[in-house]
Amino acid sequence: MKRRTFITRSAAVGTGLSLGGLALNSCSGFGEKKITILHTNDVHSHIDPFPDSHGQFPGLGGVARRASLIKSIREENPNTLLLDAGDIFQGTPYFNFYGGELEFRLMNKMGYQAATLGNHDFDNGLEGLLAQLPNADFKFVNANYDFSNTPLDGLFNPYEIYEMDGIKVGVFGLGIQLKGLVDPVLFGETKYLDPVERALDIARELREEKGCRLVICLSHLGYRYREEDLMSDVRLAQLTEGIDLIIGGHTHTFMEEADLLPNRAGNRVLVNQVGCYGVRLGRIDFTFDNQTGDAKGKSAVISV
Repeated sequence: MKRRTFITRSAAVGTGLSLGGLALNSCSGFGEKKITILHTNDVHSHIDPFPDSHGQFPGLGGVARRASLIKSIREENPNTLLLDAGDIFQGTPYFNFYGGELEFRLMNKMGYQAATLGNHDFDNGLEGLLAQLPNADFKFVNANYDFSNTPLDGLFNPYEIYEMDGIKVGVFGLGIQLKGLVDPVLFGETKYLDPVERALDIARELREEKGCRLVICLSHLGYRYREEDLMSDVRLAQLTEGIDLIIGGHTHTFMEEADLLPNRAGNRVLVNQVGCYGVRLGRIDFTFDNQTGDAKGKSAVISV
């Protein structure tokens, strides 16, 4: 386990809202409150652990092991959110045979609360994804796919809000441009909206209208690219404001520690991604000081 500590101002300071407006007065007593964020990305239908003979991930991964880790962390801190940044589907015969049902049912068992869509989650087309949605007890969030003229119209919210120990946490999702990456037959008339514009609008709404002290983006844009004009998590962090944490996917980037990047307002954004195939579990612990309004965080990468 590797940890990196960072300190950032609370949501109230970062957005110019008064502390009283974010219900600090409702905190019981003095001291601190802690919210733990657990996250995965690009699991790609990997249910079983890799064999000990595997060249790259010997003996790593597996849903049962991940479930055990998640359970132990939740026992340590009940105020825990479990999130996924997309590409749940495609990669093993489990997906070919069950079409995503097994992946969703196992995520239910582990207690996932929200996920966003990756490009491979369209691999059975819109109808295929629609058929599996009833098997998911958790929420899917996406703010930059317009499904108006598709079978998925009205089925995804741009964000969800979770209240944990009196603190509101807003979670929204962003997906990668599907054109040129996915067969057009599979995504139909889905329209791609500018992720920066959508992120700015959603973050502002979550902070100013909904009173969220912590704003998280589940992104399947990819961590960073050589082509500077391609949208990525790094560029998203730099071009936006109001986001505290970007949980990334798509590029299968194994980050040994989370990045802390400046946003356009000069505040700092945490960006993290934990590779692929469920061999790592990301952990971010946010600690809120009831008296000062400051938020401290520690990031960890846990091998499964």
